[in-house]
Amino acid sequence: MLVLSRKVGEAIKLSDDIEITVLAVDHLRVRLGIRAPRHINVRRTELDDSVGAANREAAVVADPAVTNGILTKAASEKKKQE
Repeated sequence: MLVLSRKVGEAIKLSDDIEITVLAVDHLRVRLGIRAPRHINVRRTELDDSVGAANREAAVVADPAVTNGILTKAASEKKKQE
């Protein structure tokens, strides 16, 4: 990990088209401005982590028999409607 010190108003360029500027420093908070093309995804890691955890939780099937029962019930209800 590269660690740099910057003052308010100073910036870091990651490439020709991505720039991070320190906007403000207040107690334990640092406000950053990120200038990047629209096709570059900029996400906060805590949101990325929570979405990933929610996706993993949703993908877990506790009991395959329960899932099979739900699918069987849905199929039989569909046949009744036909």
